This record gives sequence, C-alpha cells and structure tokens, in this order.
Amino acid sequence: MASTSKIPLQSRNLPWVEKYRPQTLDDLISHKDILSTIQKFVSEDRLPHLLFYGPPGTGKTSTILACAKQLYKEKEFNAMVLELNASDDRGIDVVRGPILSFASTRTIFKKGFKLVILDEADAMTRDAQNALRRVIEKYTENTRFCLICNYLSKIIPALQSRCTRFRFGPLSQDQMIPRLEHVIQQESIDVTPDGMKAIVTLSSGDMRRSLNILQSTSMAYGKVNEDHVYTCTGHPLRSDIANILDWSLNKDFTSAYKQILQLKTLKGLALHDILTEIHLLIHRVDFPPAIRMGLLIKLADIEYRLASGTSEKIQLSSMVAAFQAVRDIVVNEAA
Repeated sequence: MASTSKIPLQSRNLPWVEKYRPQTLDDLISHKDILSTIQKFVSEDRLPHLLFYGPPGTGKTSTILACAKQLYKEKEFNAMVLELNASDDRGIDVVRGPILSFASTRTIFKKGFKLVILDEADAMTRDAQNALRRVIEKYTENTRFCLICNYLSKIIPALQSRCTRFRFGPLSQDQMIPRLEHVIQQESIDVTPDGMKAIVTLSSGDMRRSLNILQSTSMAYGKVNEDHVYTCTGHPLRSDIANILDWSLNKDFTSAYKQILQLKTLKGLALHDILTEIHLLIHRVDFPPAIRMGLLIKLADIEYRLASGTSEKIQLSSMVAAFQAVRDIVVNEAA
C-alpha cells in the first residue's frame, strides 16, 4: 500500500473497507487454493462461469473485482464489465433487458469475453434466476457470469450446475491480524493487544466487519482497547457477563434480577446479546452434564421466545429463574 502522504485526497476520506480493498489477486490474504485456481483460469484464458458463496466479508467481491482488473485495462473496464448488486433492480425485466443486451452485444476491436458480476445473487427472484439460466447458456461464447451469494441454497440448482462453485469460508485469526496491523500502521492508530484480540473475536472471520470496528473505535475514542471496542459495538463486556452469571448463581432472585436489569439499562445491553455471551461462558463453568443440558435447553427456549417478540423483562426473569433452579439442584445434590 502507498503511504498516507502519497494517497490522493479523495481516498483519504473513504471508509477503510474501500480504501484498503485488495486491487490484485496477489493482494488477497486468504483462500490461496481458490486464488491459485482462478489465477490459472485467467492466465490460460479459460475462465468458466463462477459461483462464489460463503459468509459476508470473506473476499468474494474483492476476488472477482481483482480478477476483472487483471483481465481488462482501466479504459475498457466499463465497456467489458457489468456489475449489479442487491441495491439495483434485478427482477426478470432487468435479466431480459440490460443483462441480455450487455451479454448479447459483441465486442468489436477487442478479443476476449465480457464479464457480468451479479453480487448478492441470492436476493434475485426465482423467475429472474430461471430467465438468467437461458441467457447464460445462449451467450457463453462472448460473456462470462460470476454469481456471488451468502446462501447457496437460495440459488436454483439449474444455475448452480452451470457454474464452477467456490466456497469462501470465514477468515482465520492468523490471516486477519497481519492485514489489520498493516491498516493500523498506515493510519497510525494506537491499538492495545487486548483491543486487537477483541476486534478479531467480535468480527468472527469477517474482514469487512473487523475494519469497520477498527475505524469506528479509533474515531470515537482515539485509543483502541478492549473496553472501547466492546462499548463501540454495543457488545456486553466480558466482565459484565461474568457479573451477570455470578449474580444469577450466588444471589437471591430479587437482588439478582434488579442488579442485572440495572446493568442492562445503564449500558443499553440487549438480552439476546447477553444470552449469546452467557451461552459461551456456561461451557466453561463446571456443571454436571445433565444439569448443563437442561440449562442450555431453557436458554434456547428463552432465545426463541425473544425472537417471537415477547417482553425482555419477563424473559430476563425467566433466565435468572433458570440459573436459580440449577443452583438449587447442585446444592441439594452436594448435600
């Protein structure tokens, strides 16, 4: 990457996700096996129709854009590449209109094929996907299609069978940290080791999310440490979760409920987030297996009821009651 002084003014104001988006296939940090296969396709000029799927922020769009930049020169890029995502209208009319006319027109004075990138293709209607099937078949000679989606199950089997599929899994911490460190160095941010760990943990293998957390935390607080990262994302702190678990198991029902409610209101925590974090913590607490299973089933029921739109206060009391019941069982068994 260029140093900040050499970066043009307009790119300084860009979100870091776009500012540090990989420009070539060599800049990409993950899925080396997929990249080497695509590099081979490009170098041999035998690119098939592609279908990239996997969770967000794993490099699907960056990969095909880097591939397109390698295939086409800057001045011919717009004439050779059509990119549509979910914010564009992509019903059956668009497949029969702009996509069909782009795919069917041949390129004069330029050899090679055109490229149609359909980002977030799982948002396309079934009718549009069925119409696209015929377009892909008919214009294979001069156009290649690349479909990108999060959920493979939402793409009709007929389209899947016409494409070469690649799954982009979540990034590992070892892959994310060097890239984050590069951005930190370029932007001269003060990041503590626990802050870096918190960013990587909260992003769950999503590079886009990790960069967004890093940028928003550094802008809001200046220094990026664990507390600032959790506060900026509205995520419960680990110390808060430990306190909630401690109160639920060791205090009487009324005081435990009141203290948790007070903490929840003070920090603006959602019960759903508290449940998610407590679920991870329960696996580390030394409960007898049968009791742990019963508790997890109760927590799953509470989460389901929350998703149905029930009262948070009632579900919070239900969660505290579940822990109190477990405590009583453990105490009685010990006696």
